[in-house]
Amino acid sequence: MRGSINRPPTPDTEEDREQELSLQEIINIKMIESGELERLKELLRERLIECGWRDEMKSICRAFVRKKGRNNVNVDDLIQVMAPKGRGEWFFVVSPFSRGLTPSIPDSVKAELLHQIQTFLKSAIP
Repeated sequence: MRGSINRPPTPDTEEDREQELSLQEIINIKMIESGELERLKELLRERLIECGWRDEMKSICRAFVRKKGRNNVNVDDLIQVMAPKGRGEWFFVVSPFSRGLTPSIPDSVKAELLHQIQTFLKSAIP
């Protein structure tokens, strides 16, 4: 199956068309076709900016680059350091925005997004 971010998976061959789609694939197709996926992405982006998550991630990234030296850091280094933090794992932060052990993504943002997804699923999947 071929797929992209902007469209649902497209079967490659006649054989693929005969196979039934999984529930996850059906939900993904419905979310893309309805525009719900883009709406949820935008909602998440807004909430993360509002709660200071984006600024916090920027601050941590800048501190890491300063500590290692600008010429000694590459994209892979940043991804390795930032990915666990960005995924919402607990970590120790010392930044102008917070200090101490902090969950990266606030529970309220996660709960709101989960509620939106559940609401969509109730209305879209019989």
